[in-house]
Amino acid sequence: MFNSAEKFESGFRVQVATTPEFPQVDEPSQFRVRVTEGFDYEEVDKFTMGIRIFFNGQQVDTIPPIEIEGSHWDFDYVWRSQGNHIVLVDLYNMKENQEIHTYIFNMGTQNPFGYIFFGAIIVGALTLTGVVLYIYMPNIFKKSKD
Repeated sequence: MFNSAEKFESGFRVQVATTPEFPQVDEPSQFRVRVTEGFDYEEVDKFTMGIRIFFNGQQVDTIPPIEIEGSHWDFDYVWRSQGNHIVLVDLYNMKENQEIHTYIFNMGTQNPFGYIFFGAIIVGALTLTGVVLYIYMPNIFKKSKD
């Protein structure tokens, strides 16, 4: 997935992703989180997590700490601003030390340049296909006439 990331820190790996990969502004998307423990990536039984979302250096949203049963947390989220967001994921009380572990991720939303990028890739692929067909098709027809 493009809009996904993972960090391993303090014995825990936190993975985040969005569905769709390119969330649209002001449209519902799904935020997905997975927590595993150790180098064997064993899924945890439960975890407590809070999320803070920043845009242009200012906090724009907070999801208060919630206890999750299992190792996966999927929830609906609506992005309000176009561009790159800094997402701070706070993992609470995972060991005897009761420390808060903060994982920092970059998450982006779709912007008009995304459409231009995809359009450029499609035009490039079609152009390459046309050039290859132009070069090799006459040779194929010549062989079939002989």
